[in-house]
Amino acid sequence: MSSWTLEGKCALVTGGTKGIGWAIAEEFLLLGAEVFIVARNAEDVEMRLAEWKRRDLPAYGLRADVTVEADRAAMIAAVEQRWGRLDVLVNNVGMNIRKPFAEYEEAEYRSIFETNLFSVLAITRLCFPLLQRGRGASVVNISSVAASVDVRSGAPYGMTKAAELQLTRSLAVEWAPLGIRVNAVSPWYTRTPLAEPVLRQPERLEGILRRTPLGRIAEMEEPAAAAAFLAMDKSSYITGQNIVVDGGMMAGAL
Repeated sequence: MSSWTLEGKCALVTGGTKGIGWAIAEEFLLLGAEVFIVARNAEDVEMRLAEWKRRDLPAYGLRADVTVEADRAAMIAAVEQRWGRLDVLVNNVGMNIRKPFAEYEEAEYRSIFETNLFSVLAITRLCFPLLQRGRGASVVNISSVAASVDVRSGAPYGMTKAAELQLTRSLAVEWAPLGIRVNAVSPWYTRTPLAEPVLRQPERLEGILRRTPLGRIAEMEEPAAAAAFLAMDKSSYITGQNIVVDGGMMAGAL
């Protein structure tokens, strides 16, 4: 019988130096996994790796921009060289530009799509051979409640996250015969650097809390825990699903 552990798992986490990505990497390491992180800022990667090394945790990584083809190739090559397989892929990288729809420049919405969606397509496809060699392989896509309802985060962001959920469902069905599970986690407002500009606005914060039955903002460790569960063999019969980590927001009517 499987245990509540990630012992023996090898995991790749994109955007693993900050926010939810960092919390996922930390949670995975504490549960016994080996973790490979990537992020655009080399100093951030080095800082996180040094911190984990001091604690004798098996973390690795490199600087890579997931929107750049050569960087994606280098990332996959490094993972293959280290492990020769991949048990868990966490597509976490995301960005946003918040503004009214008619005010977006083409370069801005293309940037959102390149980061939030097209990089996920490319990385997941590149990881497929490694996942086929994985042990109880699992893909976890970090989506958002913005995929399902409007949360004033801008139309392009919501569009990319909705597409990510459909990718999750499609791949879950396509890859099920191969033993690869594909699921998603959709957080509501979480205390991260990406959300901080919104949470610093008293009126916006009040509105967010009013829509949240639990009456508080999520901490980064909370969506990270959902991702860890989906990566475990304990969730071996769960695929094509989206765990919403929203303090009850989606269940409310206001």
